[in-house]
Amino acid sequence: MAHGRWQRDPLLPRGRIPGLWSGGSRGRGGARVGAERGKRSCRREGRFGASGGAWRGAHRSGVRHQPHVPTAVAATCGEQIHREVQDYYGKELQKTEDLKTNACITSSKPLPKVVRDALERVHEEVVAKYYGCGLVVPECLASCRILDLGSGSGRDCYLLSQLVGEQGHVTGIDMTEGQVEVAKKHIAYHMEKFGYQKPNVEFLQGYMEKLGDAGLADNSYDIVISNCVINLAPDKRAVLQEAYRVLKPGGEMYFSDVYASQRLSETVRKHRVLWGECLAGALYWKDLYSIAEEVGFSPPCLVTASPIAIGDKELESIVGDCRFVSATFRLFKVPGSSRAGPGQVTYNGGIVGHERELVFDANFTFKEGELVDVDAEMAAILRSSRFAERFLIQPGAAPQGCSCKGVKKKICDPFQLLEQLSTPHPACCPGGSCGPSC
Repeated sequence: MAHGRWQRDPLLPRGRIPGLWSGGSRGRGGARVGAERGKRSCRREGRFGASGGAWRGAHRSGVRHQPHVPTAVAATCGEQIHREVQDYYGKELQKTEDLKTNACITSSKPLPKVVRDALERVHEEVVAKYYGCGLVVPECLASCRILDLGSGSGRDCYLLSQLVGEQGHVTGIDMTEGQVEVAKKHIAYHMEKFGYQKPNVEFLQGYMEKLGDAGLADNSYDIVISNCVINLAPDKRAVLQEAYRVLKPGGEMYFSDVYASQRLSETVRKHRVLWGECLAGALYWKDLYSIAEEVGFSPPCLVTASPIAIGDKELESIVGDCRFVSATFRLFKVPGSSRAGPGQVTYNGGIVGHERELVFDANFTFKEGELVDVDAEMAAILRSSRFAERFLIQPGAAPQGCSCKGVKKKICDPFQLLEQLSTPHPACCPGGSCGPSC
């Protein structure tokens, strides 16, 4: 996607608003599963304000800096936010051109053939009623158990159903009853289409901060995915904590979301339109690393980053010098027993769609048969995860830096990654770690 411009997601039907709620409910992000509805202690105004003290406690980018707020009050303010944003998408926006930023619009990029073929087999109603932000499809999915946070009408679940195979399983959870009903209605159709003897998908209505209420047990999933969902959850730590809980040891959370270059001001965090545009709830990118560590995940692996442009002068003046980026990260639940220092690894190949080369993240690309030095964190991830059988992993010295002059450490900052992608630079050594320090 070119900087400052967006392209319509070709996977979405014309006339729909990509990445938005329709009729007061966001299909994919329906699991913008923030808080239960019904309470009204937050005073309504044109913007999220009035109950500023309660809201300031309910949502802060940095968990460590939160003041104490009664749980009921914080939850109620979160509910009010969701109602306001639903009104924004369900009533005020009528067409794509009404959007004031490109935060919720996916850049067009080629999809692997296996994914394109799988999408073609998804029922047309499921596709038509899906209003999400593109696709979040990790690699090496055969026989995996996957949980999709914000599954909407089930499009991605039915796609993943094919990629995990009949021995795998996909659970979609969404807070929107109508979307869950659409997804459930087409289970039999898809199982017959895929040639499966029994369903390998299920759809639940629930909240991603409270997966236990939906009956999701500890250590029960290999992968948790989400797509531009977490930015509208007031309690982001609770979301990551629940994802960590339901993941098996060695499991992965693979997700895309919107991040800010700094902690957001109170004015931005209360702005109704900026919430609707997926910006007011954006996490300061460094806080993701802090929260992930507190929850127990390995340090986040930055995969991709795309620029977000605000094409509205009024909103630009409110945001000020804060910048936003859409980024994909992967977090792993690494057991302590897997941490054994740096290593040297060789990719054996064979992952469907990535047979010769696996671009794991922004720092590590593994080519079939090529020996690569990795740090202790990456060695532990590969050793403990579903990727273990795809690699030959040996103890080895920590890499002292890329052979490229002047670049030695891993890139963790999505904004720095954007700069690197937009600036011509020498090629790095195979599997090398290039870019600014974490």
